[in-house]
Amino acid sequence: MYQSRLTRRSITKALFATPMILSSRIALAADPVKVGLIFTTSGPFASSGDLMAKAAALFMKHKAPALLSGQKIEIIQRDDGGPNPEVAKRLVQELIVRDRVQFIGGIQWTPNAFAIGPLLTQSKTPCVLMNAGTSSIVRSSPFFARTSHTIWQSCYPLGQWAARNKIGKAYTLVTDFAGGHDAETGFTKGFTEAGGSVVAAVRMPIQNPNFAPLLQRVRDTKPDALFVFHPGGTQTAAFIKTYAEIGLANDGIRLIGPGDLTSDEELPSVGPIAKGIITAHHYSVAGDRPANKEFLALWHQEYGASLRPNYMSVGVWDGMRVIATTIAANKGNGDPDAAMETIKKYRDDNSPRGPISIDPQTRDIVQNEYIREVRIVNGEPYNVELETIPAVKDPWKSFNPA
Repeated sequence: MYQSRLTRRSITKALFATPMILSSRIALAADPVKVGLIFTTSGPFASSGDLMAKAAALFMKHKAPALLSGQKIEIIQRDDGGPNPEVAKRLVQELIVRDRVQFIGGIQWTPNAFAIGPLLTQSKTPCVLMNAGTSSIVRSSPFFARTSHTIWQSCYPLGQWAARNKIGKAYTLVTDFAGGHDAETGFTKGFTEAGGSVVAAVRMPIQNPNFAPLLQRVRDTKPDALFVFHPGGTQTAAFIKTYAEIGLANDGIRLIGPGDLTSDEELPSVGPIAKGIITAHHYSVAGDRPANKEFLALWHQEYGASLRPNYMSVGVWDGMRVIATTIAANKGNGDPDAAMETIKKYRDDNSPRGPISIDPQTRDIVQNEYIREVRIVNGEPYNVELETIPAVKDPWKSFNPA
């Protein structure tokens, strides 16, 4: 009944009543701390959101109790349906005003993240970005922190690597939204600084792109390599199969990109045609680290041996650890400024992806990047890590100081 009478005007008014919200949080510190999680669990990108939701549930079951020492967390999960800024804004308004959450997490999409930034600032609600990777997002609110990645973290060093490894001419093909623009710009800067030349830069729609004519144009251009960024998920299989059918590999046009291109969970459905694709990213299920082996053992125990997690799953796994660690450190007292100070000091040397920390100046993650090649291991394709680029901060911010 209350929800049906909740108007946009009343939500907006409530958001500006920040002192009331904060005092209520502190007074109720002995109660469960409410955490709102927003994933995409419907629509064409639902498979990725499902993996993120599974990672959150796995962490809460197996890791949160030991960290929290009796403090309870109540998870309130919502579905944004994909890149829908207005939906994301409405969900965050409801979580803050009606549900009184102390933290928000998840957020797969850059446009959704930008849409909620002002709401986080007005209400002083910490938000842990567990996937959205456009570099400038964190500057839209001092209450953003990121445990996923920035697109520049993988694309800029990949550009440098490509130019050093006999790729002189590259063609870039990216999804036409802010994340794709970051990928295009980051790769191009790294590549051209190291001596490479970009022969064409093409952007494609985010929803239902037709890959065949795009890839035929690449074939006609005859670059040494095709650099690709798309949001991953089921697009992975469709893109790689089209690349193989058109025959770019047979023409000697190497396929490279950030890790979204060969997302771990989609590789089994792609099969051996993915062999040889080079990517740069911060996580692979093939990573030979004790923390990764433990994470995978828990994952397969819970969800079966055939379902692989991916980099988004690990972004959530680490993001939930950040939230739980912060709640424990501040004894659930609901002070958002204290929470952000704790988050900015976060460090974990045993993430499944390797050592990570939060850069206190930017609130972005600092992490290893791995140059990876798809290889067939025991009959299955995996992103095998070949080289490690340690402790990478977001390069974009060094070129674009605040």
